[in-house]
Amino acid sequence: MTKIQVMILAVIMGALLMALKFGAFLLTGSAGILSDALESIINVAASGFALYSVYLSTQPPDANHPYGHGKVEYFSAGFEGALIVLAAGAILFQAVPRFFDPRPLVHLGNGMLLLAGATALNLALGLLLIQTGKRNNSLALTADGKHLLTDVVTSLGVLGGLILVHFTGLVWLDPLVACLVAANILYAGSKLLRESTGRLMDEADPELLEHIVEVLNAHRRPEWIHVHHLRARRYGPNVHVDLHVMLPRTYDLTQTHQAVKDIEQVLKADLGPEAEIIVHPDPCTDPWCPICRIPDCHKRSAPISENAGQSFSLHEARQAQPELPELKELY
Repeated sequence: MTKIQVMILAVIMGALLMALKFGAFLLTGSAGILSDALESIINVAASGFALYSVYLSTQPPDANHPYGHGKVEYFSAGFEGALIVLAAGAILFQAVPRFFDPRPLVHLGNGMLLLAGATALNLALGLLLIQTGKRNNSLALTADGKHLLTDVVTSLGVLGGLILVHFTGLVWLDPLVACLVAANILYAGSKLLRESTGRLMDEADPELLEHIVEVLNAHRRPEWIHVHHLRARRYGPNVHVDLHVMLPRTYDLTQTHQAVKDIEQVLKADLGPEAEIIVHPDPCTDPWCPICRIPDCHKRSAPISENAGQSFSLHEARQAQPELPELKELY
């Protein structure tokens, strides 16, 4: 299934699950079930916004958005996180008064059956969204899936509380479970807000950077002397990478262009044809001669070191300025 098809399914299923949970609340009068149903309203609203953001992120770059529209998915995830936090407040508003005005619960058996069915459907849908989101590098889908899994945990907590109420008769356990549910989703919403804010601000992605360094090491050429000032960021499903590469100073414009093109092709083959790769070539200087593996360079001022050709490191690649490696045989 495509991203848009999955999100359409999420909106439809979210509305169905919300109806089931409100039906269970009307049967039982449970504050715990009401808290779960209120969160489902957030699920439907968030899924609808995520559907629009996923559609918008698939649109190609244009004159007003030269980097594409992928960042809208991060805004969508942040919007969903904010809605989750609001839902937690609404649940607390409904649950806390129940401590002082406990109400007997009725039709618990039927209510729990409805809630259990909704929970099973939520689990399946959440796992599908996360799987599709990871496959397409879509934060909006992944965030919506994680939200649904949080909802599953919420529902299981509510079911557990209702079972305790049924066997113990302690009605105050119902609003207690609702408050615990609110605390759980408040944590999930805050975490989602933090992640989406980091993505919107182009926070460094160490995992992505490490992967890029591994790809460069796997395809390293003798003329790629050193890599530095490596940066990368995601625009929804697309990746933008820019880096500096140190090349032999004897290279003419044609050779330099070919070396840059080789790096671009290596990274695009791994990150996808839509990836934007910008490579800035820098000429080498005398202190770098020991790690240069080109044997017939007439500008060489020092022999090739036994440490020449060592793998690029993530630390060195992220430096704005090239750091001369510590070599035993500089001259």
